[in-house]
Amino acid sequence: MLPRFKSVFDWDRAQLVMQPCLIRVIDNLRKQIESSNYQATYEDVTEPIAGHQLHLSYQGKDILVLDLWQICFKICFVEYPCMQEVEIDPQLFDEQGELSWESLENKTSRLISQIFSDLPAAT
Repeated sequence: MLPRFKSVFDWDRAQLVMQPCLIRVIDNLRKQIESSNYQATYEDVTEPIAGHQLHLSYQGKDILVLDLWQICFKICFVEYPCMQEVEIDPQLFDEQGELSWESLENKTSRLISQIFSDLPAAT
């Protein structure tokens, strides 16, 4: 699902946070994969938007496919996915309106940890 922005303000904020979010997502995925028995491969995709998918497998069996932009959207937007317009999570920014790297890292880490805790055990 492609996000539709609630306001120009949310669009502008998304421009500030999406690339750093993608970087944090990839790094947190790497950490989780390195400490697991899962194998990962990335695939470039063009639909519905250009991006990347992460394929997780265990002993040659596909376990899960993750769309990296969808993960970023869950981190950056309030209550994503929703059927209405999205708005940026204000907790990702400090009082001066700057990106809070600590908040971004914490939210990313929680979501990626939850994704991996929901996977079947790969032992």
